[in-house]
Amino acid sequence: MLYVVATPIGDVSEISLRALEILKNCDVVICESTKEASKLLRAHGITGKSYEVLDEHSTPEDKAALVPLCAEKTVALVSDCGTPGFCDPGADLVRLCRQKNVPVKSVLGASALMGLLSLSGQRIDEFVFRGFLPAENEARARALKDLTKEKRAIILMDTPYRLKKTLNDMKEHFAQRRFLLTMNLSQEEEIVLEGPIDKLIGGLKADKAEFMLLVYPV
Repeated sequence: MLYVVATPIGDVSEISLRALEILKNCDVVICESTKEASKLLRAHGITGKSYEVLDEHSTPEDKAALVPLCAEKTVALVSDCGTPGFCDPGADLVRLCRQKNVPVKSVLGASALMGLLSLSGQRIDEFVFRGFLPAENEARARALKDLTKEKRAIILMDTPYRLKKTLNDMKEHFAQRRFLLTMNLSQEEEIVLEGPIDKLIGGLKADKAEFMLLVYPV
């Protein structure tokens, strides 16, 4: 059995009782980083776990080797923060398990995406989740140009060190739209900025942060 377990995106206590029970009783924890996973478990008094790593460097063979483990044992899949399988390699393991008829169950919890939408103060019935833009400049420019045709709300995310680059991209391609920027959600240094892009850039106090960006609909 594979459990897809959502973990905190900020405050360590932002985790469900069900998730803690599964993490306490599972045989194996599959994680992106043993350092981050063990830190979380220790914070809740859980020690002595067996870990396997599934990250962006895992090969197809690495992922396939985890499937028999999920078939034979009780396994918890976690990411460094948030819900596994959402913009991370966990999705590949879920697919492989389903192909082999290994039961997969979700253990719901913290979601940066839902947190962003809940802070918008606007009813958004439709949105385009674009996620991570390409890192390479030409591909990134093409992706942004395509997005300018989209009239619905758009949600973007990227690595912390691309925060300023992403905002500058928005200034170039979406100067007439309004934005909601969330940084370090559920942490003490959480910041939420809303308005035109110049206001967001002017209100920036750090060069990098865990962030998500909502481009409001036209």
